[in-house]
Parts: sequence; C-alpha cells; structure tokens
Amino acid sequence: MPYETILYEKDENRALITLNRPSHMNALSIEMLAELEQVADSIAKDIDIATVIITGGQKSFAAGADIHQVSQLESPVAAHDFVIKAQAVMNKIEKIEIPVIAAVTGMALGGGCELALACDIRLAADNAIFGLPEIKIGVIPGAGGTQRLSRLIGLGRAKEMLFSGDPIDAQEAFRIGLVNRVFPAASLMNEAINLARKFAKRPRLALKANKTAASNGINVDLYSALAYEARCFEMLFSTHDLKEGMRAFLEKRKPLFTGN
Repeated sequence: MPYETILYEKDENRALITLNRPSHMNALSIEMLAELEQVADSIAKDIDIATVIITGGQKSFAAGADIHQVSQLESPVAAHDFVIKAQAVMNKIEKIEIPVIAAVTGMALGGGCELALACDIRLAADNAIFGLPEIKIGVIPGAGGTQRLSRLIGLGRAKEMLFSGDPIDAQEAFRIGLVNRVFPAASLMNEAINLARKFAKRPRLALKANKTAASNGINVDLYSALAYEARCFEMLFSTHDLKEGMRAFLEKRKPLFTGN
C-alpha cells in the first residue's frame, strides 16, 4: 500500500523503511507513527522477509517528534493518548521477530533516538548525532527513551544524557555502546545491507529464537531468563535447519538452510 510519510520497499528478503518527511528533518508526526505501525504489522506477517533496515535517507534520521503537533496537546489526557500511541509503535518495531537495523545519518534526536533504540542494531554514519533533548522544553522522552537508553548504556550515562539534553556524536555513541559501529556516511547503507544479508543467511528459526531469548530475558530475573533460553534451545531440535546445520558441520560442507 502507498504511504505518505515513509517509503517502503522489499529487496531480496530484506525490508527497507525510509522515513520521508525531508522538509521537516523526518520529524515523527502522528501520521508517520501511524504508518510505521502499519508497516510493522505488515512485516510481522510477511514470512518472506528475513531482516529490516530503517533509515532516514542521506541527511537526517529523525529530528524528533513533530513539535508543532505536540504543542497542540492541551491536556494530560491528550498527552497520554499521544504518548501511549508512540510507545505502542516503538514496541511493535522492537517486537518484530527478525533483526531490525537502524542506519542513522545526521540527527537522531528525541523520538528519532527512541526509534533507533527500538531497533536491534544501530549503525551510525560518522556525521550522526544522538540525543534526548526533551528536558530543554520542559518534558521528558515518552516513547521509551528513559527506559531503553538506560538498559542499553547503563543508568549513569543515560541519566547524564537525559538530565542535560545535550547530544553526543557518533564516536561517543560508539564508545558508550549506544551504536554498534560507525562508518563514513557514503558507505553506511552498503554496510547496513551487507549486515542484513549476513543475518538473512542464518537459519531463520534460530535467528528468531536468539532475538526473543535475548530481548525477553533482559526484562526478567536471570533464572527465569535461563529457563526461557532452555525452552528456545530445545525447541530448535525439532527444526530441519538444526539437523542440516549439524550434518553439514560434521560433513565439512556449507549448510543449505530452508527456514524450517
């Protein structure tokens, strides 16, 4: 289906979502959030897709929420409706069972940073900047920033970013673990595509089990997480790809995975 604020395409077994409000530096509008939710639902149902890349194009990932729209929220009730919707969209992106890669060029601020945090892997161009500047207008991040950031980089570093509202550059984001890798801007998308291809070659069910075990396990106590990991491990022994992978290893040949 056509979208107004994003571009969506499938290539090989990869989905590419491009935020597409260039005149607004890809600020996350209510309409864009709705379309991101729609495309996340579509991807979740598409068994042909193995990986997802989310990008903002060559100039900016996303400059934050659409402040013009946010400024029109005239009551706590309206604010609640908006922020719950924004959280639901980020949650849907985070819960897509296959790997989701954020390819970040330029600004990833506020809601843009929160969108990147909802992805599994963050690749940054060397001109990327990350930040949660909401404190500077008297509010806090509401689409997961206060929670996902601290889980990713640690509470102390997260609080410094949240309390100051100041952005950090790509190299500092890499140093503190906010991004996985940094590349020259000109090669970022090629690197993201290469990584997506690498993931897509892995046995699909094991890939999904890895993601769910890691993502779900971090939110529960260690022993509950270990029990869940064990269930994921044992479930894979019913799959064709596990048998094929072990047989290929013993026979010293390349495995032929089918996704089953």
